[in-house]
Amino acid sequence: MIQAVLKYTFMQNAIFAAILASIVAGVIGTIVMEKKLVSMSGGIAHASFGGIGLGYLLNFEPIWGGLVFAVGSSLVISKISKNGKIKADTLTGILWSFGMALGILFIALSPGYMPDMTSYLFGDILSVSNSSLIYMAVFTVIITFLFIMFFNAFMLYLFDEEYAKSTGMKTNVLETLTYIMIPMGIIVLIKIVGIILTIALMTIPVSISKMLFKSLKQVVFSTIVTSIILCFAGITLSYYINIPSGACIILFSTLVYFIIWLFKIGLRKWLHSHRKHGEGHMEHH
Repeated sequence: MIQAVLKYTFMQNAIFAAILASIVAGVIGTIVMEKKLVSMSGGIAHASFGGIGLGYLLNFEPIWGGLVFAVGSSLVISKISKNGKIKADTLTGILWSFGMALGILFIALSPGYMPDMTSYLFGDILSVSNSSLIYMAVFTVIITFLFIMFFNAFMLYLFDEEYAKSTGMKTNVLETLTYIMIPMGIIVLIKIVGIILTIALMTIPVSISKMLFKSLKQVVFSTIVTSIILCFAGITLSYYINIPSGACIILFSTLVYFIIWLFKIGLRKWLHSHRKHGEGHMEHH
């Protein structure tokens, strides 16, 4: 069955894209979860739609417009919310809706027929082109390189920012780096699951890993492996059932998350009752 799927070029591209997206999900997803930037990431993803629409209006590659808008929104949220005059979640909500509205306006103003935006909104991993793979690969390499290069600094910054500051570490530089890496990761994921579902791929595999592992290295590596498995399964299911690939990946991932969560709860209850039974048995003797 797998050989039959792999003989098609579009399926080979989809699998390569899934691997790249999984690496991004492992690195960026972990950062987003640990720094509690989930809703902000969702806002950045939606704000990028403004740049995608601008790309259609001015006739250049929409994803580059999306990247500029995503990075710009991320840095605006970081800098303006820091002064305390506007809360980060308020600013996120404003840029979220502004980006989407701007994207719709630009697309409506574009000459000719209105383009189908489904792949940008919900993803279409089965239509990933060779040119898309190139920019995805470049962004993934940059993100991975920066994370490995500054791994120890990131570990301190993610788990104890105050202590990191007290050691003389330039946390503001790390913060800026983080707010640039997140939108870059989002742009990679948009092609896989779309703007609307990006936040799910950044949180579900990490959440599964955090239930099983504790150290940062284990969580990142486990998230990458988990995400690859979930993406492969979602792609294969979507191909044979003939449903949208992005939605299939997220639905399958959510199902796996709840199965593991329920199993962990059940195991914990069983161990607790088994321990109590053992203690009661010892007291009896």
